[in-house]
Amino acid sequence: MTLRGPMRALRVALVAGETSGDQLGQALITALRERAPGAQFCGVAGPLMQAAGCEALAAADELAVMGFVEPLAHLPRLWRLRRMLLRRLLQWQPDVFVGIDAPGFNLGLAAQFKAAGVKTVQYVSPQVWAWRQGRVRTIARDCDLVLCLLPFEPAFYAAHAVKALFVGHPLADQIPLDSGQVAARLELGLDPGARVVALLPGSRRGEVQRLGAPYMQAAQWLQSRRPDVQFVAPMASAAARALFDAHGAAAAGIRLLDGQARTALQAADAALVTSGTATLEALLCGCPMVVAYKAAPLSALLVRALIRVPYFSLPNLLAGERLVPEFFQQQVRGAALGAALLAELEDAPRSDQLRARFRAIHATLAQGGAGRAAEGILQLLPGAGTLQVPA
Repeated sequence: MTLRGPMRALRVALVAGETSGDQLGQALITALRERAPGAQFCGVAGPLMQAAGCEALAAADELAVMGFVEPLAHLPRLWRLRRMLLRRLLQWQPDVFVGIDAPGFNLGLAAQFKAAGVKTVQYVSPQVWAWRQGRVRTIARDCDLVLCLLPFEPAFYAAHAVKALFVGHPLADQIPLDSGQVAARLELGLDPGARVVALLPGSRRGEVQRLGAPYMQAAQWLQSRRPDVQFVAPMASAAARALFDAHGAAAAGIRLLDGQARTALQAADAALVTSGTATLEALLCGCPMVVAYKAAPLSALLVRALIRVPYFSLPNLLAGERLVPEFFQQQVRGAALGAALLAELEDAPRSDQLRARFRAIHATLAQGGAGRAAEGILQLLPGAGTLQVPA
């Protein structure tokens, strides 16, 4: 530890990747400040974390690189970023380093912080239980604690002598058990009696580039059979909006939203969602969904060779069965996606059963996630909860 006296404020180095990491980081900062008044935060942060008081040395979207092969082109930039962060943060003398998601970047940083005597935490377990299980040895060496969002993860780590804590998922605490569909539609100006489908092509540029066309084709396929359906498409950024609209979204009558993904999912009768955190948000909003994912060809080959679980979407992994339809790579075609959406819209008994299962999973994940994560971190730092900024 690097505390320099009984009255020094707790210092937390945070490195968060992408929008989902920014959301987790914001909630964690709030929870830590409640327990350690005057705590200071610095690192890689998105707008939510910055608004919560984290000094940003770089923006969270700088880590938004997807796939297995694609990051190779970004390696020089990422190496420069890592060197800068390590130098600046070690000069700042943090008490603990918390890597939020982005394990490819954060686990390397954790090793260097651990060597410098700083406590290290990985918040969001990499999917070592699904593929490349040998990574668990590196995690055991470099991380003092892994904070797990999924209930089945700590048992895997226990078998490998890694300290891990299931904290639940902060999104499950933020989203009410009842989705509030009528209120969400009023907020978006949608007809309360309409059939609404939400399209979420992803937050990363590569996702929108690969999935924009089949998502548009799915919407057009469905429109030709159900012209009464209204489409909303929440866009994660201006760049994502421009990429998706290049496929003719606005011209086809699809209403593009700036953000508002949660409201769109609460308002929708069904959604077409890119695999990732958005599928969990759809589950927590009680929205039946069709899940798609399309990677670069070489990345897809590696996924098929390395994956060790029968499903890739979070709802199915959490349920341990195929609750929602999944489409991967060549399966991601407009007509197939459209037909799956139509089936979700027209099978009312299945939708009711699905929402009941979603609600049960929601209750399991609602564990006060940010608070439990903060408690776990503070337990690594005796006395940290009483540290104050000097008067």
